[in-house]
Amino acid sequence: MTREERDAMNVLAEWTALVCKELGLDPEQVDRDAVLDLTRDVAHGVARPAAPLTAYLLGLAQGAGTAPPEALDRLSTMAKNWGQATAETLGDR
Repeated sequence: MTREERDAMNVLAEWTALVCKELGLDPEQVDRDAVLDLTRDVAHGVARPAAPLTAYLLGLAQGAGTAPPEALDRLSTMAKNWGQATAETLGDR
């Protein structure tokens, strides 16, 4: 890992801790790497603006207690398969 990558990870750790404190969340309950992986998958597989929107929607669902435990994995899979899913949908017309 380069120095820049380490610095970025330190900033993410600090930011995560500050946001969790502000929102009254336990930072140990936040799987930052999984969320970053999800947003990467969505940004690359669907569209860049869909990444923060997806993370926000997942957070809303988790906060409301409606997100299944495997929601993050399911959303990543959906994003990775987006091209195929839309091609199939468009083919159904």
